[in-house]
Amino acid sequence: MKILIADKFPKHWVEVLKEKGHEIILNPALDENTLPEAQKTEQAEIIIVRSTKVNASAIDAAPSLKLVIRAGAGYDTIDINHAKTKGVAVCNCPGTNSIAVAELAMGLILSLDRRIPDNIIDLKAGKWNKTEYSKAKGLYGRTLGIIGLGHIGREVAKRAQAFGLKIIAFDPFVKESPLAQMVSDVYDLAKKADIITIHVPNTAGTKHFYDEKFFEAMKPGAYFINTSRGGLVKEDALIKACAEKGIRAALDVYEKEPKADAKEFVDPVTSAVNIYGTHHIGASTEQAQDAVAEVAVQIVQELADKGTFLHQVNK
Repeated sequence: MKILIADKFPKHWVEVLKEKGHEIILNPALDENTLPEAQKTEQAEIIIVRSTKVNASAIDAAPSLKLVIRAGAGYDTIDINHAKTKGVAVCNCPGTNSIAVAELAMGLILSLDRRIPDNIIDLKAGKWNKTEYSKAKGLYGRTLGIIGLGHIGREVAKRAQAFGLKIIAFDPFVKESPLAQMVSDVYDLAKKADIITIHVPNTAGTKHFYDEKFFEAMKPGAYFINTSRGGLVKEDALIKACAEKGIRAALDVYEKEPKADAKEFVDPVTSAVNIYGTHHIGASTEQAQDAVAEVAVQIVQELADKGTFLHQVNK
């Protein structure tokens, strides 16, 4: 089968695909605007992407297209409804990067509590401020609220247990769990939790869900972590809550996120008081990328060998 890989992909797994007899066009420089023309030229049967957006134009560019693989869990960067109308399957690789994202979420929680980035910046600037940085609350015995108890949320819960955190959770699809005490809604969770981490998809129903009402429900001085999708959070409401309620936040994702190869990112949320940020690196470990690529190859072979679509999200 002819496969267009429009993103970075581990070299080993590219070779595996070639060994299985597939024709590979590797072009990681493609983006949402250039992918349609590339697909029109290549007429690939399968497109594999990580962060590159696949819009209707890319889907329409070649009648040969059968499958779009999102080498990751979330698929909001792909027009899955248009793909469905064109008979194109969209498949993802669920659970493969869960541990990597959970590890980052825990790192951000620790960073907020011990103010690790500020410590490092001051020390590198020659400043010694032990008195200021000795004011951490500590994690043991505090309440962690997890919103979304899917693959990633469960991995966070497992790690949080080792820190002695009390775990509560909200997930409309999970009634009970051995990992957490389930609560009735997100506002109940916000009132009870000292630390909140969200692990939910960005859909029409969740866009800007975390807004003024949600942050008003949070405890003053609580921590808020988002490693899911930027559009979930109303960022001006978060900035206000951090400034006025002493909430501390850590974000790995942003609503107006630059392209992966951008050289700068200037946005009010990145310079706001009490907010730490990382560069959308949640799934970016070698372990996670290898696991994602392995599942992507499985999806390709499922289609090649059986004519069926593994992990299809637009049935």
